[in-house]
Formats: sequence, C-alpha cells, structure tokens
Amino acid sequence: MNKYRFLLISLAAIIMASCVEDKLSSTEVVEQDMVAAKKIINTSAGATSGKLIFYVTEECASRIENAEVTRSGMTELDLLAMEIEASKIKPVFNLKVNAERKRARGMHRWYAVEFPETVSLEDAAMKLANIDYVEAVQYAGTVKRPSEQATEFDPTTNGVTRSGEYPFDDPGMYYQWHYINRGRVSLYPTAVEGEDINVEAAWKLTTGRPDVVVAIVDEGVCYDHDDLKANFHVNEAELNGEDGVDDDDNGYVDDIYGYNFAINGRVSYSREGDSGHGTHVAGTVAAVNNNGIGCAGIAGGSGNGDGVRIFSSQIFSGKDYADYAHVAAAIEYAADRGACILQCSWGFEPYAVPNDNMFETGMYSVEYEAIEYFIDTKNCDALDGGLVVFAAGNEGKPIAGYPGAYNSYLAVTAYAPDGRPAYYTCYDQGCNISAPGGEYYLVGGSTAETGCVYSTLAGPRVGTSSYGYMQGTSMACPHVSGVAALGLSYALDLGKSFTVDEYKALLATSVRAFPDSAFEGTKVHAEGGMMNLPTYRGKMGTGKIDAYRLLMAIRGVECVPVSTTETNYIDFSKFIGRDGIQIKVKDYTIPDETYEALGIAFDQFTAGKMVLQCSKVGVGTIKVGMIAGGNTEGGGMVTGGMRIEKEFALISRPNVELNEDGNPIRNDGWL
Repeated sequence: MNKYRFLLISLAAIIMASCVEDKLSSTEVVEQDMVAAKKIINTSAGATSGKLIFYVTEECASRIENAEVTRSGMTELDLLAMEIEASKIKPVFNLKVNAERKRARGMHRWYAVEFPETVSLEDAAMKLANIDYVEAVQYAGTVKRPSEQATEFDPTTNGVTRSGEYPFDDPGMYYQWHYINRGRVSLYPTAVEGEDINVEAAWKLTTGRPDVVVAIVDEGVCYDHDDLKANFHVNEAELNGEDGVDDDDNGYVDDIYGYNFAINGRVSYSREGDSGHGTHVAGTVAAVNNNGIGCAGIAGGSGNGDGVRIFSSQIFSGKDYADYAHVAAAIEYAADRGACILQCSWGFEPYAVPNDNMFETGMYSVEYEAIEYFIDTKNCDALDGGLVVFAAGNEGKPIAGYPGAYNSYLAVTAYAPDGRPAYYTCYDQGCNISAPGGEYYLVGGSTAETGCVYSTLAGPRVGTSSYGYMQGTSMACPHVSGVAALGLSYALDLGKSFTVDEYKALLATSVRAFPDSAFEGTKVHAEGGMMNLPTYRGKMGTGKIDAYRLLMAIRGVECVPVSTTETNYIDFSKFIGRDGIQIKVKDYTIPDETYEALGIAFDQFTAGKMVLQCSKVGVGTIKVGMIAGGNTEGGGMVTGGMRIEKEFALISRPNVELNEDGNPIRNDGWL
C-alpha cells in the first residue's frame, strides 16, 4: 500500500487522545484564522474540487516521507485528513529522479491532498492553513486549454511542392508559407514575399541534431504519426510495451513516448475532445524533413535520422485537464527526461496574474518552482540549462498571459502571411518576440485556411496520420521553439555553448523588424470586426524571429538588412561599433552565389559606403576589407594599420527601413 494513502479507520480515536488542547478564546480564534488566511496564496475561483496543494516545513516533509503506511505521522494533518475523508496525501514532485537536487530546492516540501468533492474546498483550505507546519496552501485549478480547431487538408490531392522548388521533397511545403513565403496570393490574397522565419538559408547550415530534445507540454502527440515517429525521443527502457510495469523505476509506468499527466497514464491523442493541438505543435518543431510525405519541421532533419527529438509531456487529454500540481509534475518530468526546450502553447487568462511577484510567490507558486527547476537543469552541451517558450495568448489583450508574461520566459506573439499582427494575438506587456501564427479571416469577411499554419495532425483513428491547418499564438510559439532547437544544433556543430540568458538574448535580437507599414490603418478582426493596427506599433516584441540571423549570431557573423525596393547605402563600420571607432572600410568581395541569391543588379564602393541594389528576397555573405587603426594600411615602407577582413550576412527583404541617407537601420535602433 502507498504510504501516502490514508486508511481512514479507528486511528482517529487514538490520535485525538494524543492531542487534546485547551479551548481558544474567540479573539484567539479570529487572530489564528487571520494568520491562516495569509497562507492561502490564491483564490478558489475556477479551482478543482476535492484537491488542495500545500507546502510544509522541512521537519514535516521529513516525517511524512518516513511515516507509517497508514498515516502521515503528523498529528494535525492526520486529523484533518480524517475529518475531510481524504483518500491520499502525496508529494507533488517525483523524488525517484534527481532527489538530491530537488531536496536542495525544497521541492520535496510540496504535497497534494485529495478528498471528496462534496467537502467544502474553502473550509478545507482554511483548516489546512491553520496547521502550524503548513506554510502555504494553493487551490488546484487548471490552466486554460487552447481552443484552436483544426482543418484537415491532404496536400497530395491539391497543388504540392514541385521538384527543385523547395529544399526538401515534402509535398506540403508548398503550403508552409510560414517557413518560406513566396508571396503567393493563391494561398493568401495579401501574402508578402519574405514574411516568414527565413529558414531556407538556415537549412543549408543545419537541419537539427538528435541530441537536442524538446518537450511538448500540450495535448498528447501522435507518436506513431508517419511524419513524427522517427524524431520521437523514445524511452528504450520501457519498450517492453504496455505491461503495467515501471521498467526503469523512474516513477512512471510505460512512459515510452512521454507521459499523460492529465489521467496519470500512457500518452494518448485520440480521446473524445482531443483536437490534435499537441501533434500540430510538434510537427512545426520536428516533422521529418525530406521523406517525401506530408510537411516539414523547422528542426526535423534532412531525412537521414538527424532531426531534433521530441516527446510528450501531456497536460490535456480528451476532456481531462491536468491541475496545477500535475502541470508542475509534467514540467519536472520534461527536465528529468532530458529536454532542453520547454514548448508551451498554453497559459492562464491575461490579467489572471497581476505581476511577476504574484507568479513567483503566490497564486501559481508550484508551477513557478517546476519551471525554475527546468531552467536550472542542463540537458544539452550547448546550453547550461533549459529554455522556456510560451504562447502570448489569443485574447487580443495588451498583455501576455502568465506564465509566458514572466520576465524570464519567452512569450510569442503572432503575425499573418502579410507580415502584420494577427487579429487574435495578445501584445505589449510581457511579450518578447513574434512568429507566424497564421490568419483565417480576410478583408470583407471571407476566409482562407491556407493563411493558417500547416502541420501534422493526429488522425481520426489511433495509428493514422493526418495534416491540416490551425492558427493562433499556439502555432507561433513552436516556430520559436523550433528555431531555438535549430540554433542549438548549429552551436553543437560549431562546438559553442551559451548560458540560458545569453541564448535568450541571441533569440530576442535575431529578428527582423516590423516595418511602419505593418501598423497602418485597420485590419479585419474575427467574423467581420476590425482591429486598429497603430495600437500594435512597438508592442509585438523585439521583432520577427529569423532562423538564419540566429545561426549567423551563433557563428559570430553580423547580419545587415538590405531593401529589395530601394537603393541601399551601407556603412559597414556602423555594424561593428558605435561612432568614433577606429576602423576604415576599404573594399569588399561578393561571392557569385550572393549575387544570384539577392539578385544584385548594381554594387559600388564610394565615400566609405557600399551602394547596393537588390531585386530578390534572399540571403548571402560578403567579406569586407578594413584597416584597423588609422587610415592607411601598413606594410613595406609604410607604417600603418592592420588589414582585416570581416564576414557579414546580407538579408534582403521588401519594406526594410532605411535612414535618410539610404543606410539600413539596425534592429537595435541605431545606425
């Protein structure tokens, strides 16, 4: 019998006899209740009936762990358990794995108690808080489940990727404008070429690595999907099958492809109420590339078993939701299972948490503890901890929902195929970066599924594969996770490593700016409403995530944005340092492939600047010759500066903002 399960029998009389207390005066009772009330860190609004989460002293935790099977060993707690007819008290976190680290963090002090739903939740919380060695009580609510609905779509029955048109042979790449946007108005009437994550050029450098692992905290992921199964992070120790045995003794039975924390069982994806959300998110990160079927994934490899790996840390299952304790356990599991990126397309309602302090120390403390544990766990040689990515939210509010709004996590806003904010996206406070989320509604109230994000779906039956469209910041979020995974793969290739803070800074600055035109006028809002675009100016995060820029930043190469619609006058010294640096630009060398990729029609060096005209959306490298120190190169009879060469990456797009001299404006706002 589990030692945290209470057998509610005649022990009550024995325990009662051992703890007779003098009656308190009414004043003392009121004062005691006031102290207890302060221990309750959130409200019962929307809370799960029949369950409470609580945090105890170190001494109490130690005694509960070493208690007899029939009771906790703590008198007041045992009495309360019998009073509320508790079925069990159990730890929130799993001490079978990394126990020493977790004890050092105090994670062993979190417990959950379950009791009949007929018992008053508020009364039980107050009685629990009145116990001296209980330091905090948290109501166990559930997070908001994403509401996106999928539209199934078979690319093989419609127009598909043609040979040579895209880097890989996946037929659905034609519909993945969010990776490579050709500006096809047949997919979206206002589509703009280049409004994508710029991954085509990045794929020439890396397509992923199996030693980069991403946890999909969501609905269950279809682990036998034809376009996902090769990139699943499989727990080999549990491959005996559904035998009901915890073969690797990690506290989870049959966790082959992850674990279902909503129902405490195997990963599932086809229960009544499942939408395919988790499978869709997973496909954006790691659908297998170049396998001749379905769609592509950002870090899905080249078709040679070299994609990043994913697994399911499931918190939604059919009509069942994981409560806060189980969400925390799911995040803990992601860290213990080997993930270095936590992909979270969910969150609480905007304004549900007023500020960062309340998220840390109140309301959702158990989730905060789990996420911080994930961040502090190193599972990738290129990163000293874990990266956490959340969707900003689809309520159209000027604030991201927590946990994403918290200052240490990335919250992702969404834009449409036209490069403008999507009608549903949250924005402004707590929002960090933007990515394609798709858009279903068009001007005039018409619709186009092809303006949404195309990815994998779970089929209508177990074991079947499907594909289709969804929209939302839920779809934008895995674009950032996928690009981050691609970047870590490249860092491993180069033998480089970063702190989590350094890597977040690289991600947040490896972006393309929203042009002013993206925030002009109005735009259709769901079912005919209108959104005022100027409201979103400067509030979509740092900019649009750019995979190629991230890889160049990891490599140490500065990216220079250039316009395809205007003549560029580039002063490369401005992309090295601030005014006053002692660098003289001398000359440049453009490889033939860069001429072709950017459609360079004219280039010339004059007055210390490069004059450049481009006609194609693309990327390419250029080597710039400079003199370090002074105006004259030393050598022979001349004492002068040292000649150096520095590589830059040119990224050409329409609507790149130039200053009055025609020089590209840097993303950080200075020239």
